[in-house]
Amino acid sequence: MRAALAPGVRLLRALPRDSRYRGLTLVLTFLCYTSYHLSRKPISIVKSQLHPNCSALGPNPRNDSNSSTWCSWAPFDGDNYKELFGALDNAFLVAYAIGMFISGIFGERLPLRYYLSGGMVLSGLFTALFGLGYFWNIHVLWYFIIVQVCNGLVQTTGWPSVVACVGNWFGKGKRGLIMGIWNSHTSVGNILGSLIAGVWVSSAWGLSFVVPGIIIAVMGIICFFFLVEYPEDVGCSPPLHHVRVTSNEKDPEAITSNEGPLSISGQSSTDRSDSPKEPAEEPEAISFFGALRIPGVVEFSLCLLFAKLVSYTFLYWLPLYIVNVAHFGAKEAGDLSTLFDVGGILGGIFAGLISDYTGGRATTCCVMLVVAAPVLFLYNHVGQNGIGTSIAMLIVCGALVNGPYALITTAVSADLGTHESLKGNAKALSTVTAIIDGTGSIGAALGPLLAGLISPTGWNNVFYMLIAADVLACLLLARVVVKEIRGWCGCMARKRGYVR
Repeated sequence: MRAALAPGVRLLRALPRDSRYRGLTLVLTFLCYTSYHLSRKPISIVKSQLHPNCSALGPNPRNDSNSSTWCSWAPFDGDNYKELFGALDNAFLVAYAIGMFISGIFGERLPLRYYLSGGMVLSGLFTALFGLGYFWNIHVLWYFIIVQVCNGLVQTTGWPSVVACVGNWFGKGKRGLIMGIWNSHTSVGNILGSLIAGVWVSSAWGLSFVVPGIIIAVMGIICFFFLVEYPEDVGCSPPLHHVRVTSNEKDPEAITSNEGPLSISGQSSTDRSDSPKEPAEEPEAISFFGALRIPGVVEFSLCLLFAKLVSYTFLYWLPLYIVNVAHFGAKEAGDLSTLFDVGGILGGIFAGLISDYTGGRATTCCVMLVVAAPVLFLYNHVGQNGIGTSIAMLIVCGALVNGPYALITTAVSADLGTHESLKGNAKALSTVTAIIDGTGSIGAALGPLLAGLISPTGWNNVFYMLIAADVLACLLLARVVVKEIRGWCGCMARKRGYVR
């Protein structure tokens, strides 16, 4: 007797063909970029183990004169260990920022599947090499610096590729909400990276890097076998990026080519899926300066510079801050820091939902940035007064800090990469994404570096720097916010005139 078809298979068969492939693309790119962030997080967890409080562990078994650093890992056993940690962070982030501007150009001209999967395998290699320094007993600073630089360069393959893939499959309608949910991969990766690194941080910290390196390399191989770059490659309908219905539109096929399986002219989806594959219709990739001329690219790029400065300072320094201020152990501080990323998930979804409803991407970012500044001040002064207060404020801070960052790097980048001024040329998507995230990565490099330089003067000064960055990020969006508000006022005036 043959069993009935599995319920999950029946569900998949009931879904339209387009929906199945869109779901596959969302899940696969989500897992890919989760593994990217999973491999970046261990360094922030391991810092406290590279320079722990050795006096709390008892007497020095080697009878060295400096009993407070006998268990530290050279070369991070000196008084300048915070500056060296800042140099490690900066080596990765400066290389990432420089490579990002080039990565988008390559991403438009190379097959995304090869580019993304190759970058993931190399990222796994360099992440593991950092951890192998523990097993090979390496105590030379330049080794860790070179590994960080190489890892920063190859990790630039990730973001432009996954955003371009998702942008190729999804139109503008619910892009903010969809990408807000999808962008939780950043926080999920940080959480998993913290938890995985925390398992071995106190026993064999090298495994805190080797295991995430293996994970991202395996995901790169899976990506190579299953990623579909364009809907047309599997006979699916391309998304509708812009709806412009006017009285001058005479050709119904110009409207229906992007509307999915139904067609006014009666043309079948199979016929339409074949037409975009003709070589004559392949658009040229946009130039770097051509992408800069798209309205809003410069403003959102500079805003992201300061927003990402704040986010990455938390990413790299929050566990050490908790250890120093709240006096938790390395593993406990790493676990507690994941709550910041839980807040980031909620903030990204909330920002996407609100911006879809209002149509105001810049205004949504600006409001969250304005509220974030006083919340950061409160967290520094009252956030460690109790475990309940600390948990609540970490979640709120994560939502307000990562919400605008998530919105700009996903929905805003996809909107600008398919801007109506491009006249349907979606080949700008990877380049625009790389410009925005590359500029933001300059801030990501500056934040941890400044934190390393400022933290010896007191953590209060680090938080003042973060608050100032939030305010600057908000001010840089002022022109776009004014434009959105004027659009709303004009729309309301037209509605009132229509009612009258």
